[in-house]
Amino acid sequence: MNKQTVEIKDKVFLTFTEASQYFGIGEMKLRNMASIERNPSWLLWNGQRALIKRVQLERILLESESI
Repeated sequence: MNKQTVEIKDKVFLTFTEASQYFGIGEMKLRNMASIERNPSWLLWNGQRALIKRVQLERILLESESI
C-alpha cells in the first residue's frame, strides 16, 4: 500500500515545526508570537494541539515590517 504525502505548501494547517520550516522562522519565535496574542486568529486548537492556519499567518507576515 502506497502512503501518500502532502507537501507543506499544500497543507491548510501546519504544526509549529512545519511552519518553522515553511516560513523560515524559528519554532520558538512562532510559539512566542502565539502566546503574545490572547486568541490569535491564525491559530486553531484541535484538543490540546495547536495548529497554524498557513494562509492567514502568511498574510500577516507579508503585511508586517518586523516580527
